[in-house]
Amino acid sequence: MKEISTDIAVIGGGLGGVAAALGALRSGRRVVMTEEFDWIGGQMTSQAVPPDEHSWVEQFGVTRSYQALRRGIRQYYRDHYPLTEASRAWSDLNPGAGWVSRLCHEPRVSLAVMEAMLAPYIGAGRLTILQPYRPVAAEVDGDRVRSVTLKHRDSGERIIVTAPYFIDATELGDLLPITGTDYVTGFESQAETGEPSAPAESQPDNQQAVSICFAVDHVDGNHVIDKPENYDHWRSVEPEFWGGPLIGFKGPHPRTLEIVERSFTPNPDDDPLLVDADQRRNPGDANLWTFRRIAARRNFVPGFYESDICLVNWPMIDYFEAPIIDCSEEEYQKRLKAAADLSYAVFYWLQTEAPRADGGQGFPGLRLRGDITGTDHGLAMAPYIRESRRIRAVTTIVEQDLSYAVRGEAGAVNYRDSIGVGMYRIDLHPSTGGDNYIDVASCPFEIPLGALLPRRMKNLLPASKNIGTTHITNGCYRLHPVEWNIGEVAGLLAAWCLEKGTTPHAVQAGDGRLADFQALLYREGIEIRWPEVKGY
Repeated sequence: MKEISTDIAVIGGGLGGVAAALGALRSGRRVVMTEEFDWIGGQMTSQAVPPDEHSWVEQFGVTRSYQALRRGIRQYYRDHYPLTEASRAWSDLNPGAGWVSRLCHEPRVSLAVMEAMLAPYIGAGRLTILQPYRPVAAEVDGDRVRSVTLKHRDSGERIIVTAPYFIDATELGDLLPITGTDYVTGFESQAETGEPSAPAESQPDNQQAVSICFAVDHVDGNHVIDKPENYDHWRSVEPEFWGGPLIGFKGPHPRTLEIVERSFTPNPDDDPLLVDADQRRNPGDANLWTFRRIAARRNFVPGFYESDICLVNWPMIDYFEAPIIDCSEEEYQKRLKAAADLSYAVFYWLQTEAPRADGGQGFPGLRLRGDITGTDHGLAMAPYIRESRRIRAVTTIVEQDLSYAVRGEAGAVNYRDSIGVGMYRIDLHPSTGGDNYIDVASCPFEIPLGALLPRRMKNLLPASKNIGTTHITNGCYRLHPVEWNIGEVAGLLAAWCLEKGTTPHAVQAGDGRLADFQALLYREGIEIRWPEVKGY
């Protein structure tokens, strides 16, 4: 087998993986980064999910490099797309004018920007990207990982990577079981965490829904696909808390659980410059077309786009029949196929049965835009993962650390070892244990370094949704800018430890070392404390 030796191995090329690689590379280290799909960027690209961000993202509360990514996306549109004069001059350009985010955009654009951010290091011979590879085995010596074996998705070829530090940036925490790192899945018990929203007993198989998103547009003609093979099954599914069939415009409101009915109006003639994508004021999901729209045709010169492009990541495509963590490979593939079947069923329903405002049924002009998501099958390249295996960490972040109901105006806990900040409501989708949405108002929060440290393993760091959160607090630490912050710090920390001849645990434990590392983070443009903010 081919062997590669490097300073820092980043296993997984999602947002956290890209940020980890950049942090280590800026520190002068050699990096190998792997990715199992054809696109790096994870939830922003291969999973096709527009960025979920807090209301102050244009001013503060994210890292400098994440802001560079956001600026790069907007500049890419200005450089390469035929924007109208008004849209080109819009400083906070929202290409899709979607209500879920101030930066709804096509996934290929953020992919291009991330590839450009990494390109100089590839040219310098300091970064090697291995695609499409996934980890399948590891060599471990006591509390240290010596190597990780990767397998090519298509050919089966194997490569062994050795490094002083390994960063697990996979979507499901894939390194944790193969390295023997202690981890938890699903719901912890209230007895363990003390969380107000936790169940009395732990539920390791009770995990958040996974979704396979897709992009659509609406043009003249009949584009109805063949009836999906499992359509009748999905059409009959009616969860007891849903208020009707799963496939429909009626369902529970994520925050109030009140049964609400959403609308769907393709290509409304709205002015994109008037869209105010601030979730505090308007969740924006009343019309599902504009909710996660990623291309608003009126942002571009007339006639360039035949239609808006809408990203479908709606409640009805949440697959929560069975968990996908720690099942057999056969079951994993079977359950992902079921999730894809659900997405095809929703699309077919939209084309043929969805109620229209004019009293008719179906939108036969809808087209799957697999060209937008980079696939022949029409859906997103990768499943949208909301929950991962999570390390048993030195510090576990619990609900009462940041819940507004608990903390009130005092704000979230200030961690001595903060290495970043984030903000989002605790947003848990329906889960495989039959739970409805769980939505908890949160305060702007910090990311403690102790949550990135496994209790035992010394040279393995998490860089995605696999840090020391609980099932509940993962619901607000799993979003795009927080994952980027976590990954960037993991890369900087591994490089810092190599330079200083120390360990991550020693950095967290010693006040002097911690202060020095936090000073480095400040120089790197990583905010570790929130300014005073109101109205959250």
